[in-house]
Amino acid sequence: MIGQIFTPWRWAELLSSWQDFAFAFLTTLQVAFFALLLALCIGAIAGVLSASRSRILRAIVRVYVEFFQNTPLAIQVFFVYYALPYAGIVLYEVPIGILCVGLYTGAYISEVVRTGINSIPKGQFDAAESQGFSYVQTMALIILPQTVKAILPPLANQCVNLIKNTSILAMIAGGDLMYFSNAWATNGHFSYGPSYLICGLLYFILCFPLTHWARSYEEKLKASVQGGKA
Repeated sequence: MIGQIFTPWRWAELLSSWQDFAFAFLTTLQVAFFALLLALCIGAIAGVLSASRSRILRAIVRVYVEFFQNTPLAIQVFFVYYALPYAGIVLYEVPIGILCVGLYTGAYISEVVRTGINSIPKGQFDAAESQGFSYVQTMALIILPQTVKAILPPLANQCVNLIKNTSILAMIAGGDLMYFSNAWATNGHFSYGPSYLICGLLYFILCFPLTHWARSYEEKLKASVQGGKA
């Protein structure tokens, strides 16, 4: 019975549609790329503001982070896709994916940035202030360059999560890899095994290098810290 799922003719049908799979794969890449740019911009700004001395700015960032971290991404996508048109705001599926996945991931990246900033000894802030540096100058010239090294592994992991989260577009017929794989398998082909295997393999090709690099880089950081202590 299981063998029937992977019969040669099913794979032959799938290979005959490789251009459609390639287009869906490129759509996923497009959404992931622009969503990542949005998430990095928002996450960096929110992370810096969450470490500021202004209680108002910290409160605003906290509201943003708590909202997006504590509501499902699916609800956020459905709200933008189904509810906003009633307010006269209509977006296509790909922009919705970029916006929702970007805002969602940005909340997590902001926490990564905030944690990285807080890991820097407070004395460096005081030293910069004593030299007349403004908060922005202190962050840009002293704190953030040191923070980047420490937060690269968790940032890479967030990038992996972002790529996988682009599959949420399948719920609104976004033309992404997950949507097309499911649509191809159900619309007359019923070749679920090959379709989902290829889909999973393509996601793996995108995500595995990032997770492998993050793990290797984190091990190097730990080794360098231990070597410095020794």
